[in-house]
Amino acid sequence: MKSFFETIAFLFEEVLFLPLHFLRDLELTSWFLSNGINWIFLTIGLVAGTYWVLQLKKFNDSGEEDTDSTSHSFL
Repeated sequence: MKSFFETIAFLFEEVLFLPLHFLRDLELTSWFLSNGINWIFLTIGLVAGTYWVLQLKKFNDSGEEDTDSTSHSFL
């Protein structure tokens, strides 16, 4: 039973954490490259937020948005 848990520990520490070890070593040479995944998520979030705000403005300007406070039965 002990070898089973040691195998799981080896899997996580030596195999599945290899990309994280690579990023940790890369941080010493280039901070921007080591945080590349964060830059990608930040870019996706900014693009999605910009698209969302532009769509809100488009519907607000065309008058399609229902702004009546009695539009929902629970109000």
